[in-house]
Parts: sequence; C-alpha cells; structure tokens
Amino acid sequence: MEATARRGRPAPAVFLDRDGTLIEDVGYVDRLDRLRLYPWSIEAVRLLRRAGYAAVIVTNQAGVARGMITEQIVLDARDHIEGALGRVGERLDGHYHCPHLPDAAVAAYRARCECHKPAPGMAVRAAAELDLDLARSYVVGDRWSDIQLAAAAGCTGILVRTGYGASQAAEPPPDLAPPPVVENLLEAAGWILRRHA
Repeated sequence: MEATARRGRPAPAVFLDRDGTLIEDVGYVDRLDRLRLYPWSIEAVRLLRRAGYAAVIVTNQAGVARGMITEQIVLDARDHIEGALGRVGERLDGHYHCPHLPDAAVAAYRARCECHKPAPGMAVRAAAELDLDLARSYVVGDRWSDIQLAAAAGCTGILVRTGYGASQAAEPPPDLAPPPVVENLLEAAGWILRRHA
C-alpha cells in the first residue's frame, strides 16, 4: 500500500525526495545495509506531521528501469524507513516512486510517464489519493528536478544542501525562480514551520 487515506479538509503536505534528502545518497540502494537515514530525518518528519503536514516520499528510481536494482528493494527500503519512524511513533503518509525511463533497459519499465520528476505526476496522484492541498504544500529535495516538480505541481520548493544540493545550488537554472536553500531537511522543516507560525 502506497498511501494512507486522510479525512476532512485537504491537508498540506511536504513531499520529500528520498536519496540525498531523507537518506544519504550512496548511489543505488541495492541492499538495506546501504540505507542510512540522516540523523535529523526522523525528527524533521515528526515535527512536520505534528504540525499537520502529510509526509510523502516522491522518488525517482531509474535504477529499476536500468536493471541495476529491483522494484522490490525500493519497497523494502520504504518499509525500512517506515520501521525507523514507527519506533518513535511516527509514519509516512505516502510513498511514491517512479521506476520508468523512455529508454529503459528493462522493457516493463520503458515509458514516457508523467511521474518521473520533474513531471508532477507523483504529487498529483498523492494529492488525489490522500486528499492533499497542493497549493499549501512543499517539495523538499537536493536537485533542481525537485524544485521543478514543485513549480509544476503548484507547491513551494525548498532545496537542501545535502546529497547533490550544494553543487546544484551553485548552478541554478536560468528559467527557475530561486527557491529557499537550507542546509538539510531539519532546517527545511524549521523554515516551513516558521513561515506558518
């Protein structure tokens, strides 16, 4: 199951990139012993959810299309992250991943889709399934594709300097309004919460 249904007024969300934002970017996570949450990630998710934001992972996993990893390891990684959150009484509200590429080596994943970031498909699907308000939502990530996703979905983007973020921040795309740039996910959570204090 990818999503946990919510009831009532559409909720704001924080869409979290996975590699380089929530967990250390170690290349393709092909074994769970390579998955390492940043030390601040659980606290950031806890703060956001307690403030009323849905916490939703949106992650490109092109390694599946390239035959480098299986889709099952992506799901196992999701469960591992959920387990770490569960130990402190927290959880994700949703997890969406895109395994597609137009030139995928694995035929089953060969597609020009609307879910591969920077396309907004994962956020749009999450909004429909979880009853989320995109206009009050955020996308936090370490690549410009995350910020472009935010713009395409009508959310606010925040770039973190972890993962590829520091090098990305040094070379902003000329056609993209500069987003807030913060050190890590915990600082992003603080920025969001201060904005709505």
